[in-house]
Amino acid sequence: MFCEVLTGRRPGHLVVDEPGVAAFLDARPVFKGHVLVVPRQHAATLAEVTDGQAADLFGAARRVALALERALPCDGAFVAVNNRVSQSVAHVHVHVVPRRFKDGLRGFFWPRQRYDSDAEAADYAERVRAALAASALL
Repeated sequence: MFCEVLTGRRPGHLVVDEPGVAAFLDARPVFKGHVLVVPRQHAATLAEVTDGQAADLFGAARRVALALERALPCDGAFVAVNNRVSQSVAHVHVHVVPRRFKDGLRGFFWPRQRYDSDAEAADYAERVRAALAASALL
């Protein structure tokens, strides 16, 4: 679907059109001005995105978030990526949603949890650090 927008086979309102990345309005926005930032080279998940593509992708997302504050009546932006779970389109995309204080959207879209203890939190952190080190992502 997003590849069709990028090639012009499907309509889309582009706001960023660069060699490595594009951004366009979400057809079903959370709030008007909701933008999707996508790598031009198809990648279904973050695992398929190279470091260079990630720099382009998140650099553009940052610029879009700042631009929304200048262009729209908003106080900031919600920036999010679904990776596999809740990912409605199998093409990596960053949501940049304009936000206003008291706009009715409450925090994250899912229930929050607490760690049972600081030790449990430390254990989770160590496991993630170990996985990063093992895959040379640190």
